[in-house]
Amino acid sequence: MTPDIRIADTESHRNAPPATRRCALTPMPSSRPLAELLRLMGIDVDDSTPSMAFSVPLWQVSTGATLLLEGAPATHVHVVRTGTFKSIKTAEDGYEQVLSFSSPGDVLGFEALCEDRQHTGAVALEDSIVFAISKRDLMLWRRLFPTLDHALQLALSRRLAGAGEMTELMAAVSSEVRLARFIVWWSGRMSALGQSPRRLRLRMSRRDIASLLGIAHETVSRSFSTFVECGVLSVANREVEIIDMARLKMCTRNTRGLTDETPYRAAVGGRPAGLRQRTRSLEAASLTLN
Repeated sequence: MTPDIRIADTESHRNAPPATRRCALTPMPSSRPLAELLRLMGIDVDDSTPSMAFSVPLWQVSTGATLLLEGAPATHVHVVRTGTFKSIKTAEDGYEQVLSFSSPGDVLGFEALCEDRQHTGAVALEDSIVFAISKRDLMLWRRLFPTLDHALQLALSRRLAGAGEMTELMAAVSSEVRLARFIVWWSGRMSALGQSPRRLRLRMSRRDIASLLGIAHETVSRSFSTFVECGVLSVANREVEIIDMARLKMCTRNTRGLTDETPYRAAVGGRPAGLRQRTRSLEAASLTLN
């Protein structure tokens, strides 16, 4: 079955306001067996079973293209095969709030089935490929292939757990701690996908990270600089290498921020850059008052 899609110019799409973006998707001529989809979702299956050869359609999504459009009818459920997506919610003033990031094995669009419309959008952060299952086929396939139904239950359970992880990221008062928790979280995601947990390629921009963490874009940049000066991270644009994982994880446990009692003190000659700057500001204010 050919998916009902609209093709949009990718460059003009990137420059469009979030609320007016069109879906820029390309159905792929090839499909992949159900067995591959189930393994991607964490289910070990026997390829020799005839039903596992059942073909599932693939869609290609270009960088910056919208896979799910806020307010649009819920027509498909997608499973990320390759690539990265950000889930967004657009405010009335046009601000794009990032809610989460999705990687291979994650399910997108399932939560929209309850009201038959997309509550959030999903935008590709790189050239990506997704399995596409229409809403009509989904109900039938879940009955025909009980293993698929089980895989969806596990995927939704992971999504609920992921929502809890996002809440934990936001629970920290300090921006440095929020960023540290995000990096450790992303490291864990990459490790689960068989990639390096220390040499990370951040597909999302710093503005996206700032939106997710609820802090200013400039604050994210300063926090990265703090960790670089502390010798915990090495950063080159979106290439991030974790130099000292133990100290980074220790930072995640200091909810109110980096203090003199943390191991960062010796690394930067007394205090991290952010703390030293705040100390200088307090000292200057004290001199003015005196």
